[in-house]
Amino acid sequence: MIAPLEDVHGRSVSYMRISVTDRCNLRCTYCAGEGMEFIPHPDILRYEEILELIGMSRNLGVEKIRFTGGEPFVRKGFADFMVAAAGRFPEMDLCVTTNATLIGKHVEGLARAGVRRVNISLDTMDREKYERITGRDEYLTVRENIDRCLDAGMTVKVNAVAMRGVNDDEMPGFIDFARDRDLDFRFIEFMPVGLETGWDDSRVWSAKDILAEARKYADLTPVIGEGKRRRGPARMYDIGGGKGRIGLISPYTNHFCATCNRLRITSDGLLRTCLFSDKVFRLRPALRHPRLGTETVERIIRAAGRNKPIGHELLEHMAADEHGVCRTRMASIGG
Repeated sequence: MIAPLEDVHGRSVSYMRISVTDRCNLRCTYCAGEGMEFIPHPDILRYEEILELIGMSRNLGVEKIRFTGGEPFVRKGFADFMVAAAGRFPEMDLCVTTNATLIGKHVEGLARAGVRRVNISLDTMDREKYERITGRDEYLTVRENIDRCLDAGMTVKVNAVAMRGVNDDEMPGFIDFARDRDLDFRFIEFMPVGLETGWDDSRVWSAKDILAEARKYADLTPVIGEGKRRRGPARMYDIGGGKGRIGLISPYTNHFCATCNRLRITSDGLLRTCLFSDKVFRLRPALRHPRLGTETVERIIRAAGRNKPIGHELLEHMAADEHGVCRTRMASIGG
Protein backbone atom coordinates (compact mmCIF):
# COMPACT_ATOMS: atom_id res chain seq x y z
CA MET A 1 0.00 0.00 0.00
CA ILE A 2 1.35 3.40 -0.98
CA ALA A 3 1.82 5.86 1.88
CA PRO A 4 3.42 8.94 0.31
CA LEU A 5 6.39 10.40 2.14
CA GLU A 6 5.76 13.93 3.39
CA ASP A 7 8.27 15.98 5.37
CA VAL A 8 7.67 18.34 8.29
CA HIS A 9 7.44 21.26 5.85
CA GLY A 10 4.52 19.68 3.98
CA ARG A 11 6.53 18.67 0.91
CA SER A 12 5.74 15.30 -0.68
CA VAL A 13 8.47 13.22 -2.30
CA SER A 14 7.69 12.03 -5.82
CA TYR A 15 11.12 12.14 -7.49
CA MET A 16 14.25 10.11 -6.77
CA ARG A 17 17.66 10.58 -8.39
CA ILE A 18 19.82 7.46 -8.35
CA SER A 19 23.49 7.66 -9.27
CA VAL A 20 24.79 4.49 -10.91
CA THR A 21 28.48 5.50 -10.85
CA ASP A 22 30.76 8.30 -9.69
CA ARG A 23 33.02 7.77 -12.70
CA CYS A 24 32.96 9.97 -15.79
CA ASN A 25 34.83 10.16 -19.08
CA LEU A 26 34.96 13.98 -18.84
CA ARG A 27 36.75 16.16 -16.31
CA CYS A 28 34.58 19.27 -16.10
CA THR A 29 36.21 21.96 -14.00
CA TYR A 30 33.05 22.80 -12.03
CA CYS A 31 32.23 19.18 -11.23
CA ALA A 32 35.20 16.93 -10.67
CA GLY A 33 38.64 17.95 -11.85
CA GLU A 34 41.68 15.75 -12.29
CA GLY A 35 43.20 13.51 -9.62
CA MET A 36 39.90 12.20 -8.27
CA GLU A 37 39.57 9.17 -6.03
CA PHE A 38 36.70 6.92 -7.08
CA ILE A 39 34.44 4.71 -5.00
CA PRO A 40 35.74 1.10 -5.00
CA HIS A 41 33.69 -1.21 -7.24
CA PRO A 42 32.51 -3.51 -4.39
CA ASP A 43 30.90 -0.50 -2.72
CA ILE A 44 28.85 0.49 -5.78
CA LEU A 45 25.21 -0.58 -5.75
CA ARG A 46 24.55 -3.56 -7.99
CA TYR A 47 21.94 -3.24 -10.70
CA GLU A 48 19.77 -5.78 -8.88
CA GLU A 49 19.93 -3.61 -5.75
CA ILE A 50 18.93 -0.52 -7.71
CA LEU A 51 15.92 -2.40 -9.08
CA GLU A 52 14.97 -3.28 -5.50
CA LEU A 53 15.22 0.39 -4.54
CA ILE A 54 12.98 1.41 -7.44
CA GLY A 55 10.37 -1.14 -6.43
CA MET A 56 10.52 0.03 -2.81
CA SER A 57 10.30 3.70 -3.84
CA ARG A 58 6.76 3.17 -5.13
CA ASN A 59 5.68 2.73 -1.50
CA LEU A 60 6.95 6.26 -0.82
CA GLY A 61 4.87 7.77 -3.62
CA VAL A 62 7.82 8.14 -6.01
CA GLU A 63 6.68 8.46 -9.61
CA LYS A 64 9.89 9.56 -11.34
CA ILE A 65 13.37 8.02 -11.28
CA ARG A 66 16.31 9.80 -12.86
CA PHE A 67 19.55 7.88 -13.35
CA THR A 68 22.67 10.02 -13.00
CA GLY A 69 26.42 9.71 -12.48
CA GLY A 70 29.23 10.62 -12.93
CA GLU A 71 28.33 9.61 -16.45
CA PRO A 72 25.86 6.69 -16.40
CA PHE A 73 26.92 5.25 -19.74
CA VAL A 74 30.51 4.64 -18.61
CA ARG A 75 29.17 1.86 -16.39
CA LYS A 76 29.18 -1.48 -18.22
CA GLY A 77 25.70 -2.66 -19.11
CA PHE A 78 23.90 0.54 -18.17
CA ALA A 79 21.85 0.79 -21.37
CA ASP A 80 20.68 -2.81 -20.97
CA PHE A 81 19.85 -2.07 -17.34
CA MET A 82 17.69 0.90 -18.34
CA VAL A 83 15.81 -1.24 -20.85
CA ALA A 84 15.23 -3.88 -18.17
CA ALA A 85 14.08 -1.28 -15.64
CA ALA A 86 11.65 0.24 -18.13
CA GLY A 87 10.17 -3.20 -18.78
CA ARG A 88 9.88 -4.02 -15.07
CA PHE A 89 8.42 -0.67 -14.02
CA PRO A 90 6.35 0.60 -16.96
CA GLU A 91 4.33 2.85 -14.67
CA MET A 92 7.47 4.74 -13.58
CA ASP A 93 8.82 7.79 -15.40
CA LEU A 94 12.39 6.61 -15.99
CA CYS A 95 14.87 9.09 -17.47
CA VAL A 96 18.59 9.78 -17.54
CA THR A 97 21.04 12.65 -17.26
CA THR A 98 24.11 12.24 -19.47
CA ASN A 99 26.91 14.17 -21.12
CA ALA A 100 25.78 12.46 -24.38
CA THR A 101 29.26 11.36 -25.44
CA LEU A 102 28.39 7.65 -25.23
CA ILE A 103 24.62 7.45 -25.65
CA GLY A 104 24.60 7.48 -29.46
CA LYS A 105 24.46 3.74 -30.21
CA HIS A 106 21.87 3.17 -27.49
CA VAL A 107 19.31 5.83 -28.42
CA GLU A 108 17.01 3.75 -30.61
CA GLY A 109 16.93 0.84 -28.17
CA LEU A 110 16.15 3.08 -25.23
CA ALA A 111 13.39 4.84 -27.13
CA ARG A 112 11.82 1.50 -28.13
CA ALA A 113 11.91 0.41 -24.48
CA GLY A 114 9.93 3.47 -23.45
CA VAL A 115 12.69 5.77 -22.19
CA ARG A 116 11.29 9.01 -23.54
CA ARG A 117 13.19 11.76 -21.74
CA VAL A 118 16.85 12.64 -21.51
CA ASN A 119 18.76 15.55 -19.99
CA ILE A 120 22.05 16.40 -21.69
CA SER A 121 24.85 18.58 -20.33
CA LEU A 122 26.35 21.09 -22.76
CA ASP A 123 27.90 24.31 -21.43
CA THR A 124 29.13 25.91 -24.63
CA MET A 125 28.53 26.18 -28.36
CA ASP A 126 32.27 26.42 -29.02
CA ARG A 127 34.31 23.28 -29.70
CA GLU A 128 37.61 24.60 -28.33
CA LYS A 129 35.94 25.96 -25.20
CA TYR A 130 34.17 22.63 -24.69
CA GLU A 131 37.55 20.92 -24.62
CA ARG A 132 38.88 23.47 -22.11
CA ILE A 133 35.88 22.96 -19.82
CA THR A 134 35.67 19.16 -20.05
CA GLY A 135 39.24 18.16 -20.86
CA ARG A 136 38.01 16.17 -23.87
CA ASP A 137 37.33 16.92 -27.56
CA GLU A 138 33.80 15.48 -27.70
CA TYR A 139 31.75 18.52 -28.72
CA LEU A 140 30.78 17.26 -32.19
CA THR A 141 29.76 13.89 -30.76
CA VAL A 142 27.46 15.57 -28.25
CA ARG A 143 25.84 17.72 -30.92
CA GLU A 144 25.24 14.66 -33.11
CA ASN A 145 23.74 12.69 -30.25
CA ILE A 146 21.39 15.51 -29.26
CA ASP A 147 19.95 15.41 -32.77
CA ARG A 148 19.85 11.60 -32.66
CA CYS A 149 17.74 11.72 -29.46
CA LEU A 150 15.37 14.25 -31.04
CA ASP A 151 15.04 12.13 -34.18
CA ALA A 152 14.10 9.14 -31.99
CA GLY A 153 11.21 11.12 -30.54
CA MET A 154 12.72 11.75 -27.13
CA THR A 155 11.99 14.84 -25.07
CA VAL A 156 15.39 16.53 -24.73
CA LYS A 157 16.49 19.07 -22.14
CA VAL A 158 19.95 20.54 -22.57
CA ASN A 159 21.51 21.92 -19.39
CA ALA A 160 24.27 24.52 -19.28
CA VAL A 161 26.00 25.55 -16.06
CA ALA A 162 26.01 29.34 -16.31
CA MET A 163 29.38 30.81 -15.32
CA ARG A 164 30.70 34.34 -15.60
CA GLY A 165 33.96 34.49 -17.46
CA VAL A 166 33.27 31.11 -19.05
CA ASN A 167 30.10 31.11 -21.17
CA ASP A 168 28.41 34.45 -20.42
CA ASP A 169 29.52 35.69 -23.86
CA GLU A 170 27.64 32.99 -25.79
CA MET A 171 24.00 33.97 -25.54
CA PRO A 172 23.45 34.48 -29.30
CA GLY A 173 24.66 30.94 -29.97
CA PHE A 174 22.59 29.45 -27.16
CA ILE A 175 19.45 31.20 -28.43
CA ASP A 176 20.02 30.09 -32.03
CA PHE A 177 20.57 26.50 -30.89
CA ALA A 178 17.26 26.44 -28.97
CA ARG A 179 15.38 28.35 -31.66
CA ASP A 180 16.22 25.72 -34.30
CA ARG A 181 15.35 22.59 -32.25
CA ASP A 182 12.32 21.30 -30.37
CA LEU A 183 14.04 21.13 -26.99
CA ASP A 184 14.45 22.98 -23.71
CA PHE A 185 17.77 24.76 -23.22
CA ARG A 186 18.16 25.44 -19.50
CA PHE A 187 20.69 27.61 -17.70
CA ILE A 188 21.65 26.40 -14.21
CA GLU A 189 23.32 28.80 -11.81
CA PHE A 190 26.81 27.73 -10.72
CA MET A 191 26.28 26.11 -7.31
CA PRO A 192 28.58 26.05 -4.26
CA VAL A 193 29.10 22.28 -4.28
CA GLY A 194 32.58 20.74 -4.10
CA LEU A 195 35.76 22.23 -2.62
CA GLU A 196 37.77 21.51 -5.77
CA THR A 197 35.61 23.60 -8.12
CA GLY A 198 37.04 26.99 -7.19
CA TRP A 199 33.52 28.31 -6.63
CA ASP A 200 32.97 31.88 -5.53
CA ASP A 201 29.97 34.13 -5.98
CA SER A 202 31.75 36.35 -8.50
CA ARG A 203 31.49 33.44 -10.97
CA VAL A 204 27.72 33.13 -10.58
CA TRP A 205 25.84 34.31 -13.67
CA SER A 206 22.48 34.92 -12.04
CA ALA A 207 19.15 33.90 -13.55
CA LYS A 208 18.05 37.54 -13.54
CA ASP A 209 21.08 38.60 -15.59
CA ILE A 210 20.79 35.59 -17.90
CA LEU A 211 17.19 36.50 -18.72
CA ALA A 212 18.10 40.12 -19.38
CA GLU A 213 20.87 39.00 -21.75
CA ALA A 214 18.63 36.50 -23.53
CA ARG A 215 15.98 39.13 -24.18
CA LYS A 216 18.50 41.09 -26.23
CA TYR A 217 18.41 38.32 -28.84
CA ALA A 218 14.89 36.85 -28.69
CA ASP A 219 11.27 37.65 -27.94
CA LEU A 220 10.62 35.52 -24.85
CA THR A 221 7.21 34.63 -23.44
CA PRO A 222 6.85 32.91 -20.05
CA VAL A 223 5.38 29.41 -20.22
CA ILE A 224 2.35 29.31 -17.92
CA GLY A 225 0.87 26.16 -16.42
CA GLU A 226 2.06 22.75 -15.34
CA GLY A 227 2.11 20.86 -18.63
CA LYS A 228 4.76 18.37 -19.72
CA ARG A 229 7.31 21.05 -20.52
CA ARG A 230 6.81 22.95 -17.27
CA ARG A 231 7.54 20.23 -14.72
CA GLY A 232 10.52 20.79 -12.49
CA PRO A 233 12.29 23.83 -11.03
CA ALA A 234 12.97 25.66 -14.30
CA ARG A 235 11.14 28.85 -15.27
CA MET A 236 10.54 28.32 -18.98
CA TYR A 237 10.19 30.80 -21.84
CA ASP A 238 8.99 30.25 -25.40
CA ILE A 239 11.23 31.75 -28.08
CA GLY A 240 9.23 33.84 -30.52
CA GLY A 241 9.29 32.22 -33.96
CA GLY A 242 11.33 29.28 -32.69
CA LYS A 243 10.86 25.58 -32.05
CA GLY A 244 12.48 25.44 -28.64
CA ARG A 245 12.41 27.10 -25.25
CA ILE A 246 14.92 28.44 -22.76
CA GLY A 247 14.75 27.89 -19.03
CA LEU A 248 16.29 29.29 -15.87
CA ILE A 249 17.14 27.19 -12.82
CA SER A 250 18.19 29.39 -9.92
CA PRO A 251 19.14 27.33 -6.84
CA TYR A 252 21.50 30.05 -5.63
CA THR A 253 19.76 33.40 -6.15
CA ASN A 254 16.08 32.38 -6.15
CA HIS A 255 15.67 29.00 -4.50
CA PHE A 256 12.77 26.62 -5.05
CA CYS A 257 13.15 24.78 -1.74
CA ALA A 258 9.48 25.19 -0.80
CA THR A 259 8.46 22.87 -3.65
CA CYS A 260 11.44 20.46 -3.63
CA ASN A 261 10.11 16.94 -4.14
CA ARG A 262 13.32 14.93 -4.55
CA LEU A 263 15.69 12.59 -2.78
CA ARG A 264 19.13 11.48 -3.97
CA ILE A 265 20.83 8.11 -3.63
CA THR A 266 24.52 8.01 -4.42
CA SER A 267 26.18 5.18 -6.32
CA ASP A 268 27.47 3.68 -3.05
CA GLY A 269 24.04 3.74 -1.45
CA LEU A 270 24.05 6.94 0.58
CA LEU A 271 20.76 8.81 0.88
CA ARG A 272 21.00 12.60 0.62
CA THR A 273 17.82 14.50 1.37
CA CYS A 274 19.21 17.84 0.15
CA LEU A 275 21.86 18.74 -2.40
CA PHE A 276 23.36 21.36 -0.09
CA SER A 277 23.62 19.10 2.96
CA ASP A 278 26.65 16.92 3.71
CA LYS A 279 24.51 14.72 5.98
CA VAL A 280 23.98 11.21 4.58
CA PHE A 281 22.11 8.06 5.58
CA ARG A 282 23.65 4.67 4.80
CA LEU A 283 21.30 2.39 2.87
CA ARG A 284 23.69 -0.20 1.42
CA PRO A 285 24.36 -2.14 4.67
CA ALA A 286 20.64 -2.69 5.24
CA LEU A 287 20.03 -3.48 1.59
CA ARG A 288 22.72 -6.20 1.65
CA HIS A 289 21.82 -7.61 5.07
CA PRO A 290 20.10 -11.03 4.73
CA ARG A 291 17.44 -10.21 7.35
CA LEU A 292 16.87 -6.51 6.69
CA GLY A 293 16.54 -5.58 3.02
CA THR A 294 14.16 -3.07 1.46
CA GLU A 295 11.71 -2.92 4.37
CA THR A 296 14.45 -1.53 6.61
CA VAL A 297 15.68 0.73 3.81
CA GLU A 298 12.19 2.15 3.47
CA ARG A 299 12.05 2.89 7.20
CA ILE A 300 15.42 4.67 7.01
CA ILE A 301 14.27 6.77 4.06
CA ARG A 302 10.99 7.67 5.74
CA ALA A 303 12.76 8.75 8.93
CA ALA A 304 15.38 10.77 7.04
CA GLY A 305 12.91 12.25 4.56
CA ARG A 306 10.58 13.35 7.32
CA ASN A 307 13.24 15.86 8.39
CA LYS A 308 14.34 16.90 4.90
CA PRO A 309 15.96 20.34 5.36
CA ILE A 310 15.28 23.63 3.63
CA GLY A 311 18.25 24.01 1.30
CA HIS A 312 18.51 27.79 1.24
CA GLU A 313 18.92 27.81 5.03
CA LEU A 314 21.92 25.52 4.60
CA LEU A 315 23.29 27.88 1.96
CA GLU A 316 23.10 30.74 4.43
CA HIS A 317 25.11 28.72 6.96
CA MET A 318 27.61 27.78 4.24
CA ALA A 319 28.18 31.43 3.42
CA ALA A 320 29.59 31.90 6.92
CA ASP A 321 31.94 28.90 6.57
CA GLU A 322 35.58 29.49 5.62
CA HIS A 323 35.03 27.69 2.31
CA GLY A 324 31.42 28.67 1.71
CA VAL A 325 30.63 25.45 -0.20
CA CYS A 326 29.24 21.97 0.33
CA ARG A 327 32.36 19.81 0.75
CA THR A 328 31.21 16.75 -1.20
CA ARG A 329 32.09 16.83 -4.88
CA MET A 330 29.20 16.93 -7.35
CA ALA A 331 30.28 13.77 -9.16
CA SER A 332 29.89 11.80 -5.95
CA ILE A 333 26.45 13.22 -5.18
CA GLY A 334 24.98 12.49 -8.59
CA GLY A 335 23.96 16.02 -9.55
